[in-house]
Amino acid sequence: MLPPVTDVRVQPTPVSAWAPLASKVYRALWVAQLASNLGTWMQTVGAQWLLVDEPNAAMLVSLVQTATTLPVVLLVIPSGVLADLIDRRRLLIGAQSAMAVIALVLAVSTARGYTTPGVLLGLLFLMGCGSALTMPTWQSIQPELVPREQIPAASALNGLSVNSARAVGPAIAGVLVAAAGPSFVFALNAVSFIGIVLVLISWRRPVREEKLPQERPFAALQAGMRFVRSGPAIRRVLLRSVLFIIPASAVWALLPVVAHERLGLSSAGYGLMLGALGIGAVLGGVSFARLRARLTATRMLTLSALLFGGATLVLALVEHLVVVLPVLLIAGIGWPLAMSTLNSTMLLMLPSWVRARGMSVYTLVFMGGQAVGSLLWGAVGNALGIQSALLIAAGLLAFCAASLLWWPIRQDATGFDLTPMAFWPEPDIVCEPDPADGPVLVLRRYHVPSEVTEEFVTAMARVGRSRQRTGAMEWRLYRDVGVADQYVEAFVVRSWAEHMHQHEVRLTAQDLRGEQEVAKYTLGEDEITHLIAVEDAR
Repeated sequence: MLPPVTDVRVQPTPVSAWAPLASKVYRALWVAQLASNLGTWMQTVGAQWLLVDEPNAAMLVSLVQTATTLPVVLLVIPSGVLADLIDRRRLLIGAQSAMAVIALVLAVSTARGYTTPGVLLGLLFLMGCGSALTMPTWQSIQPELVPREQIPAASALNGLSVNSARAVGPAIAGVLVAAAGPSFVFALNAVSFIGIVLVLISWRRPVREEKLPQERPFAALQAGMRFVRSGPAIRRVLLRSVLFIIPASAVWALLPVVAHERLGLSSAGYGLMLGALGIGAVLGGVSFARLRARLTATRMLTLSALLFGGATLVLALVEHLVVVLPVLLIAGIGWPLAMSTLNSTMLLMLPSWVRARGMSVYTLVFMGGQAVGSLLWGAVGNALGIQSALLIAAGLLAFCAASLLWWPIRQDATGFDLTPMAFWPEPDIVCEPDPADGPVLVLRRYHVPSEVTEEFVTAMARVGRSRQRTGAMEWRLYRDVGVADQYVEAFVVRSWAEHMHQHEVRLTAQDLRGEQEVAKYTLGEDEITHLIAVEDAR
């Protein structure tokens, strides 16, 4: 008999944009994160300034961004696996402490004149490795800091922190570098990590008692990828991310060229354009919660694509700064609306056991999309001209908005009840298998009246996706030709330990609803058989 589950799919109540700040831990971490983001942007400016007098300065300056983002692309997936296997708080403390030490080494090395371009890029690469460890871990702890209904507002506030630092940090760094040199901003960046470390140390995160053997890293990686692959709503969020990020990256990639070649501006004018984008992003972050109370996630993404696409179109056609600046302000508003919607929707769809792995995939799509988009629009701009590249990007953003009619994202992801529920009956066993034994074949027989066969098969498709999300490598539904109205579900799990994780950790109330739907069309008790492969029989 399946246990009852409360249906929590209710209309979301409006949540204040500032509601997450009522949480003491979240508020302290947010302030500390803002300081750290400022330090990161100041470090970027200091690093670029350190290289401007070097031979091949243009190439070296561009490699600063490569050195900091490449580790994220390469390591964010393994980092997500690690964050799901060990204590996330301790992982963050370790990563932030390591980044503080590296920033301090960079400051001391620069002050003493030892920082060659190779040393600088190498230390920035190590800092990027710390960022790769931090990103999925930081995002995956958000549901532990604020109530579920505040997750979208928390995502918007996190974006507000990043965009505020992006708008203010470079300007502050320019003044400080001119007054005290790059080593001073590097030292400030080292200090900026201390706040996060202190808050994390003081946070008394509940300790979970682990009754099952810990997942092995490679098996955990496969389980995470299966979860993402078997979740249509999750795949849709990733698709929407690609459709928005790649064309939207054209503005970020081509803005320096637009400022210099089309508008004839100096570096100060380019900074003004970046400031307009940054101010718009802050306004978008502040208004996100209010807009979300009135718009569905799909409509929010439509609005974002239209705002950013319209701004990209004007940027392609107009060569007057007085028009371009308010247009960039509008584009800046559209950016956090899209990012916060995608980020929070993804986060709300991921149960705790796989949250960091799922967010690492999202981060890879986001960062990879920006990187690929920047290269793409640079190549298109060289081949067809900057105006043509921006016009194509605007057209793709219009397609992104229109395609939401056919490929909308899941409405109200807050309705996903991801409460862990171990509702499967304990398997009847006569000898205790070793955790490494496997693969495990699970057979479940259902008696289904012929008049509801179609409804049963439809409901079982949802159950099949649940099995694959929670650990099944293969899943099929069979009809028994020797017994009237009998169907057999068969799925294979890698090992007995992973199947026990299925039983006790990975199932949620959302999965239970699928099985309750199947139970409407079956008669009697289901018969379940567990089979473990015999290695010597090969």
